Parts: sequence; C-alpha cells; structure tokens
Amino acid sequence: MSKATARHIFVLTLEECELLKNQIEAGADFARCAIKYSICPTGVNGGELGELKPGQLIKELDEQIFKETVGKVLGPIESQFGYHLVKITSRS
Repeated sequence: MSKATARHIFVLTLEECELLKNQIEAGADFARCAIKYSICPTGVNGGELGELKPGQLIKELDEQIFKETVGKVLGPIESQFGYHLVKITSRS
C-alpha cells in the first residue's frame, strides 16, 4: 500500500489560497505560511500531516497526494470546508 507525507494549508477563501500559493511559488517557506495563515490545527506544526495512507484524508486531498508530483505545491483545492494548498514531501 502507498504511503505519503505532506504539508497542508487550509483557508476559507479562494483569494487567500491563491495569494499564499503565489507567495510560496515566489520563495516563501510553506511551513512558515502554514504556521501563520492556516486555520487547520496542523498549522502550528507547519502544516505537517504525518505519514498518510490512501483514504485517510478527505477525497479532494487524498486524490492529489497519491497521484501528483512530490515537492510540487498543489492547489487551490476546493472542498466543502474551504480551500487547501498541499505540498507532498515524500511518497513510497
């Protein structure tokens, strides 16, 4: 079974999510942005989600984490809760 590790930033608006993605792509540190802006409890740990297996997260995030390129910042990803940025840090 596949395993992955990833970081996550969760915000309520598309505009804030796009702004954060632009900042990260311009060189801002993903973990520091998570600490400062994410409203998810994981934000205090730099958005670290720990080791994941398929099916542990909401569908929208799970699909991205287990198919997209490691190291790439993904998003904005819309869910019923708000908007997400995800950075896959490893996958095996």
